[in-house]
Amino acid sequence: MHRVQMKKKAWISQNKPTLKLKRFIISLACIVIMPGCSSLFFGGYGANGLSHEEFVRYVEAVFRLQNRMTSEMMLLSEDESAYPVLLQAEQQMHNMCASLNEYVSRDIDGLYKGLLLRRRVEDSAMDCDKAAHDLGALLKKP
Repeated sequence: MHRVQMKKKAWISQNKPTLKLKRFIISLACIVIMPGCSSLFFGGYGANGLSHEEFVRYVEAVFRLQNRMTSEMMLLSEDESAYPVLLQAEQQMHNMCASLNEYVSRDIDGLYKGLLLRRRVEDSAMDCDKAAHDLGALLKKP
């Protein structure tokens, strides 16, 4: 037992500079990485830094709005060529809301949603909201 301890002490003394460097690098990495990680969890949600509850309510409202806009587009006549601007705006809305729709679909089916999908929803919620409002404004025009 005594021999093992002596070998361990000899190895540590020989590799002390290397161990100090490794500890320094690990400490530096923690200092650099941790603030970035904490901002993901403590900086708020969405571009406006909403609380989790506020963001959930906002995203639900955006989802309902874009669904209502899609329903209104379905009520228009079957002749799609009569509404090229509206169709383009609807396509833009669907593109902007794709992550949100994927999230809701996976949620309804009881499937795993994952952190990356949640981040995409967080990043795209305002763009989806704007696209749905833009389509709504076009639908109100005569």
